[in-house]
Amino acid sequence: MDIIINLDVMMAKRKMRLKDLSERVGVSEQNLSILKNGKAKAIRFSTLEKICQVLECQPGDILEYQPSA
Repeated sequence: MDIIINLDVMMAKRKMRLKDLSERVGVSEQNLSILKNGKAKAIRFSTLEKICQVLECQPGDILEYQPSA
């Protein structure tokens, strides 16, 4: 996939565990884990917005595009 998910990086910068983020965003730990590990096929804008609010970041801090070689 050409989209890299840096959710774990932002969580580490904010010293936040997956369980805490899950509770504050209102998304299950399992679904956040799927996103964090790059296995998600899609993300709702509303979920991305909540994640950004909680982590105090921009969508570009979480999502990164890397073109194929």
